[in-house]
Amino acid sequence: MRIGVPHESQQTLVAATPATVTKLVKLGYEVAVEAGAGTAARFSDAAFTEAGAAVTSADTVWSSDVVIAVECPSLERIASMRQGAILISQVFPGAHPESVTALVDAGVTGLALDAVPRISRAQALDTLSTMSNVSGYRAVIEAASEYQGMFAGQVTAAGKTAPAHVFVIGGGVAGLAAIGTAVSLGASVRAFDVRPEAGEQIESMGATFVQAKAAQQEVSSDGYARELTSEQEAATEAMYAEESAKADVIITTALVRGSAPRTITNAMIDTMKPGSVIVDLAASGGGNAEACVPGERAVTDNGVIVLGYTDLPGRMPAQTSQLYGQNIVNLMALLTPAKDGQAVLNMEDVVQRGMCVALDGTTMWPPPPVQVSAAPTPAADQAQSAEAAAIPAKPSLTPEEEAKLRGRRQLVGGALAAVLILLALTFSTYTFLGHFTVFALAVVIGYYVISGVSHSLHTPLMAQTNAISGIILVGAMLQLGHSNLVVTILAVIAATVASINIFGGFLVSRRMIAMFQKGA
Repeated sequence: MRIGVPHESQQTLVAATPATVTKLVKLGYEVAVEAGAGTAARFSDAAFTEAGAAVTSADTVWSSDVVIAVECPSLERIASMRQGAILISQVFPGAHPESVTALVDAGVTGLALDAVPRISRAQALDTLSTMSNVSGYRAVIEAASEYQGMFAGQVTAAGKTAPAHVFVIGGGVAGLAAIGTAVSLGASVRAFDVRPEAGEQIESMGATFVQAKAAQQEVSSDGYARELTSEQEAATEAMYAEESAKADVIITTALVRGSAPRTITNAMIDTMKPGSVIVDLAASGGGNAEACVPGERAVTDNGVIVLGYTDLPGRMPAQTSQLYGQNIVNLMALLTPAKDGQAVLNMEDVVQRGMCVALDGTTMWPPPPVQVSAAPTPAADQAQSAEAAAIPAKPSLTPEEEAKLRGRRQLVGGALAAVLILLALTFSTYTFLGHFTVFALAVVIGYYVISGVSHSLHTPLMAQTNAISGIILVGAMLQLGHSNLVVTILAVIAATVASINIFGGFLVSRRMIAMFQKGA
C-alpha cells in the first residue's frame, strides 16, 4: 500500500518527516510526498528522497491508499479521494460533522487522530497531547518575550528583582508543559484545575496548587473536565479574581469538548498591572479571557497584553512535525502487525474503534464509551451506597474538628514514643547511647533532605540511594557469623533488604531511562 503525504495549505507543519518516512518504509509501505510539503518545516524534497520516499504531484498523493495529513482536507478534496482509501488526520468530528458526512459519502475510512481514547495504551497516538505539549511550552516563550521583566529573580550589586508571578489555569498536558517551562525559567508559579487529581501532578512540576475545594469536581472518569455548576462557577470566579490581581503572566488552557469557558473577565483584567501578559491557549474555542481576539495580539486599555494565537505548534514546525509524524508511525505500526505494508483495521480494538469516524460508507461517530480510569462506575456506586446504608453512619466532622482530632492523636503518639525512648535510654549502655545519637541525627537530617527534594527528582534520587544500600549491604556482610546470635539475625535481614533495594532500584531506573532512549 502507498501512503501519501500532502502539502498543508494552511499549515507550516507536515504529517511526516524524513525520520518518520524511514520508519513507515520499514513497515513495508511505499511513501509518496508532495513536492514542497516539508519546506516550511525545513525538510527538503531531497531529504525525503534520501529517506526512501517518492517526491511527486498532489494528484498522486491524494490517490494513495492511505493519506496522512495534519488538518482535515476540504470537502472537495475528500470527494476526490478514491473509494476505500484511508484518511488519517485531525478531524474534530464533534465540531465539524460535515467532514464526517463527506467521508461517508466518498466511501473513505476516516481515522481522527484527535479522537484517540484517553487510555494509557493509546497515549503514543494522541496528537492532542502532542500539540498541547508544544503549545504549553511555546506559550511561556511568547509570554516571556512580551513581558518586560525577568522571569527569574535576580540579586545584583544594583539591587534585587522579584521573580515573575505566573498563574496557570488548567493542569492538563498544555498546563503542565507551561508550568514546567515557567518553573525552569525561575518564575513563581501557581496553578489551578477543577479536577482534584491534577493537584499532585501540578505540585510535581514545582508549582503551587491553588486550593479551591468548592470549585473542584469529583474525580474525573474519562480524563476530561466537565462544565461547572453555578456554585462552582461562583467559587472559581472569586479565586480567579484574586489570583489574576497578583499575576504578572496568566496562561489559560481550559477547553471543554472544544469550547472555551470564560475564566478571565474584563473586570479581572482591569485589576492586573500594566505590562502583564495573558496567553490564551483556548483561543481556538473562543478564548478563556474576555479580551481575547482569536489569532491576534490585543492590548487592553490598562496595558495588559492578551495573546490569542492559535498557531503556537506551527511556530516550532520542525519539532512539532517530528512529534506528530511519530504519532502516525505508532498508529501505522498498530494497523500493520505483520509489517507487510498492509493496513488492517480491527474494530474490536477500542483504540481503533474510538478514532474511527467513517467506515465503508457508514458513520461511526460517536464511538461507544470507554472506561479510562479507576473511578467507580454508577453500578459500583449504587452497590457501595447500598452496602453503606446497612452500616450505621458515623457523625460527620467539620474540617476544623478533623484537624483538632488529628492533632490530638499525633500529640498522644509523640508522647508515647518519647516515653519509650526515654526508658530505653535510661537502661542502655554508653555504647548504645552513642549509636542511638548517630541514628537519631541521621533520621532527622534524612527527613529534611528528602522532603526538600522536588517530586520530579524522586526517581533519580532513588537511584542514588542504591549507593547507600550498598554500604548497608557491606556492613551487614561484615557482621555475618558474629558470636552474638541477635547480631547475626539482624545482619541477615539487613543484607536481604539492602539487596532487594539495590536490584529493584536499578531495575526501575533502567526502565525509566529506557523511556527516554531513541527507539524505546
